[in-house]
Amino acid sequence: MALTYEQSAALMKDAVFISRIKVACLKFASYINGEAPTVPAHSTRIKWAQQTFTMPDASASQVTPITVMDPAVQEAGLDAEGLCPIDDAALQSAVENSVNKML
Repeated sequence: MALTYEQSAALMKDAVFISRIKVACLKFASYINGEAPTVPAHSTRIKWAQQTFTMPDASASQVTPITVMDPAVQEAGLDAEGLCPIDDAALQSAVENSVNKML
């Protein structure tokens, strides 16, 4: 079941969830850093990656709202403790999809 607007808004402010998004951003930035310069939009992607290495909290903050609205996160819902039980691999994909939408 998809999250309600209230639950989505709360998840956008959840420090633990934002920290997980930050780790996913850094992992994706590392991947982008190693990709070939021929990848479409590489110059934009590498700038984002460099900014993420320098200011990971800012990147996570920027990516969080889009990630929360990703279908995988919405469908994961919240557990009894109010935490999003999405696993790391699914969250990584949601973050990468969100970054690609931004870039």
